[in-house]
Amino acid sequence: MRTIQDIMSTDCVTVSPQDNIYEIAVKMKQNDIGFIPVVEGRKLIGVVTDRDLVIRGYAEKHSGSTAVEEVISKDVTTVGPDTSVDEAAKLMARQKIRRLPVVSGGELIGVVAIADLAVREIFVNEAGEALSEISENVDHAATVH
Repeated sequence: MRTIQDIMSTDCVTVSPQDNIYEIAVKMKQNDIGFIPVVEGRKLIGVVTDRDLVIRGYAEKHSGSTAVEEVISKDVTTVGPDTSVDEAAKLMARQKIRRLPVVSGGELIGVVAIADLAVREIFVNEAGEALSEISENVDHAATVH
């Protein structure tokens, strides 16, 4: 059984509670992302999405120097590294979320995006089909002699 640890991204862009919403927006632009975990040290305390910046930040007429505290989502759904890929996919579908922080002992160790699930599943299926075709050709070649 494949687990989240097998497919999660570990090179996560993060921000701290000391960052402001302008700095978060710049990090999102620089990294072409719309989701950033907020950590204190390595402890996950929440996340900020591009939608959070717009709805809770700029639409509320907050300036760019507004603290992350004003836009953070603290009630975050997370999974552990040993969660099965299927379990995580069901959780994401049920809660209509596209990104899932992976935590161990309260510390952020990775993030899984819905695209990670989709790409990995397709790759596994294609790899399985290719391996199956290769095996058939080998078997066939062995019987032709």
